[in-house]
Amino acid sequence: MSLEFIGMIQPRAQSEILRAVGPAIDPAYLVASAQAHEAHAGDGGGFDRVLIGWHSNGPDGLQLATHAAAHTKKVGFLVAHRPGFRAPSTAARDFATLDQLSGGRAAIHIISGGDDTDQARDGDWLDKDARYARTDEYVDILKRIWTADGPIDHEGPYYHIRGASPEVRSVQKPRLPVYFGGASEAAVRVAGKHADIYALWGETRAQVAEITGRVQAEAAKHGRRVGFSLSFRPILGRTEAEAWEKAEAILARIQHVRGEAALGPVTAQPANAGSQRLLAAAALGDRPEGRLYTAIARVTGARGNTTALVGTPEQVAEAFLDYQALGVSTFLIRGFDPLEDALEYGRHLLPLTRDLYARRQRAGVAA
Repeated sequence: MSLEFIGMIQPRAQSEILRAVGPAIDPAYLVASAQAHEAHAGDGGGFDRVLIGWHSNGPDGLQLATHAAAHTKKVGFLVAHRPGFRAPSTAARDFATLDQLSGGRAAIHIISGGDDTDQARDGDWLDKDARYARTDEYVDILKRIWTADGPIDHEGPYYHIRGASPEVRSVQKPRLPVYFGGASEAAVRVAGKHADIYALWGETRAQVAEITGRVQAEAAKHGRRVGFSLSFRPILGRTEAEAWEKAEAILARIQHVRGEAALGPVTAQPANAGSQRLLAAAALGDRPEGRLYTAIARVTGARGNTTALVGTPEQVAEAFLDYQALGVSTFLIRGFDPLEDALEYGRHLLPLTRDLYARRQRAGVAA
């Protein structure tokens, strides 16, 4: 098993401690962010890919990826995609086109959508179970088109297609990698059938072991095995004490920004299962185990991947490998100061983690 690290780029500067200002797209920031993640890629450290998220009020991720790809050479692009807003046949061509233009650096991150209100903003009125049923059919069509020798037909509950063309081929063979997000029972069933990499947010080790076991059991029904990705917000310091002080300062800053925005306390139970799982971890305490810090998830209502790993680069590298021992091969990480943190991770955290992993692998072989 090799390690993969994924960062995240955005079209403008923003985070829980940085209020977004200006237009929705800042092309210079987008390019700077992509190049920061590429800075140490391919030289024994750095990021393998960057995620571009999906938001109902955000710019198109495929176009952002194409622009960023034109200003980079090595780092890959994982573009979040919600089934239901493009026909699967056009999405297959869209992503294959990105793979061609980027020289084989594209991947798709399937997110069915866990928030009815957000889905409605783009005109999707299906309930959650129906969305996952549609996703199952949608990803099946994507895979068939990407690997077909000729035009394909499809008849299903959600899509009726005649002669979909596979002429726009991906560089990667046999097809693009499929990452998959969602923690509900319906999501686990679809992930077991389709995901190459199943992505979840940063949880306790017991939670990770439980859900990865369920996903693998579903995958086994289809004669498959699935890889796993875990998302964290690393907070680093030169000493452990400095790192925890930094974490508490970030928490205070988030509470201040929330106050400025008049958001008030978080009271509503989140609709998506991933956020509910993070809040379950937070209910165990702000520091439930090891390096895991859940206070930020608690105060934000776990709206996104908001759990942190706190410590020196060496300590956080060891924490990554604790999760790797549970079968996690991919870590999706981003900081609260996105651009500067990406540079710091690439310089220090990721090379240290890869080196520690290689040394443990060699020691295991020797033993």
